[in-house]
Amino acid sequence: MPAVAADFFSWMGVGLPAFLFVITLVVFVHELGHFLVARWCGVAVETFSIGFGREVVGFTDRRGTRWKLSWIPLGGYVKFLGDADASSRPDRQTMADAGSDAARKGMLHFKPLYQRAAVAAAGPVANFILAIVIFAGVNLTVGKPAEPPIVEAVTMGSAAEAAGLTAGDKIKSVGGETIHVFADLQRIVGGNAGKPLSIVINRGGRDMTLSIVPMATEVTDGSGAKRIIGRLGIRDATVPVGFAEAVKGGAEQTWFIVAQTGSYFGGMLTGRESPDQLHGILGIGAVSDQAARIGFGALIGLAGLMSVSIGLVNLLPIPVLDGGHLLYYACEAVLGRPLGERAQEVGFRLGLAFVLCLMLLATFNDLVRLNLF
Repeated sequence: MPAVAADFFSWMGVGLPAFLFVITLVVFVHELGHFLVARWCGVAVETFSIGFGREVVGFTDRRGTRWKLSWIPLGGYVKFLGDADASSRPDRQTMADAGSDAARKGMLHFKPLYQRAAVAAAGPVANFILAIVIFAGVNLTVGKPAEPPIVEAVTMGSAAEAAGLTAGDKIKSVGGETIHVFADLQRIVGGNAGKPLSIVINRGGRDMTLSIVPMATEVTDGSGAKRIIGRLGIRDATVPVGFAEAVKGGAEQTWFIVAQTGSYFGGMLTGRESPDQLHGILGIGAVSDQAARIGFGALIGLAGLMSVSIGLVNLLPIPVLDGGHLLYYACEAVLGRPLGERAQEVGFRLGLAFVLCLMLLATFNDLVRLNLF
């Protein structure tokens, strides 16, 4: 028990502030995207909240928007004039009472379809932009991994040392697959623990083919999940880049995360991937603690990863999420009229139930990984 208590107080001192930093930054930028596009479209914004529940502190700007921090720091919302709640469901009574064009002017739900769609999409887009900015900043600060990867150092006693790799070797292909970036190497090697692979390198301008057996290594991620992966035991070199190259690298890294996450969700829906890799709030808190102890660079990198993930999740076509609103707008564009009130209400209820189930599953996974269940 004392050890558990010590871990908890240690997390309170490091992990909790790190978690609040990451989640607040990502949520603020997401909601700011909705807010700015809504203002641009002439929509009246009643509330901009970071967190849910009772207000802790806030102020009202000259346009009547209430900016506030709330007690439960697990998200946020922007409430527009005519919204019933934080999920932007239309308030039918308020809309019915707004009989004149002047009364409807600031309501989101009376705006043209393209403007409503732009407001819904703005949050996820803002998250992707934040991720690109973060990754580009990291590239400018510490450099970008060489493409193709170049070995900077070899760990003693590693698979790389046994195969004869040395610093300065440029890795061209592994297992017959061309290596463009270090992530390609990690993907191939990680999935072939203990299996011999042919590796083509360029050393001093001359291509060489070596045989290498990735060392089977048990790793534990920040949330406590254990798995076996293959490792070579090398550190990849970084090269300095200019602004344009840094931004390009940031966009490529963002797209890589989008593709990997999309592939995982697709595999989970088709039964090819297990849902036990889903992380909830507890898992994110544990990873935040781990990143903060490594350094600010790791923490800001986690914020970039989280920003992509939240942006992508919000684009899922599930009512109550931004993607659900876009789905309704797409139906409206096809039908030439909005979906019926009953259909929308049923969709919101089913969407909310699905999201709550997903959150419960992710929380259960976290409890299992952290040995709390």
